[in-house]
Amino acid sequence: MSDLKAQITEAMKTAMREKEKSRLGVIRLITAAMKQIEVDERIELDDARVLAILDKMLKQRRESIKQYEAADRQELADQEAYEITIIQEFMPAQLDDAEIDAIIDEAVAATGASSMKDMGKVMGMIKPKLAGKADMGAVSGKIKAKLG
Repeated sequence: MSDLKAQITEAMKTAMREKEKSRLGVIRLITAAMKQIEVDERIELDDARVLAILDKMLKQRRESIKQYEAADRQELADQEAYEITIIQEFMPAQLDDAEIDAIIDEAVAATGASSMKDMGKVMGMIKPKLAGKADMGAVSGKIKAKLG
């Protein structure tokens, strides 16, 4: 079992013991998403795959918040924001802009990227390094600015 998966399972047990219903609900959403992939693909998840699942869940919630706020449904947006805080507890520390820029510069140099046509090569190289540690949408924007 991956360390991250074990950490999530332990957090679920703690939330049950301490009767934290809303926290438990969010953690159960995470475990359900992990279990679905394990069953569908008949695999045991590693930390990288668990991070990818958590990252996807964060993206979904950020998008939901935008839509709820546009529809003037603040109570629903607040619930999504709460879920984000719980999910982020299991994510690695976010990298700062300087660290992200250094990784991008390294990837551009290593791939010899010189134009937007090379964007895929650069993204392919940095994605494993930044998975769960940075907003990939923002990273993509930085790469476009550098290559554009």
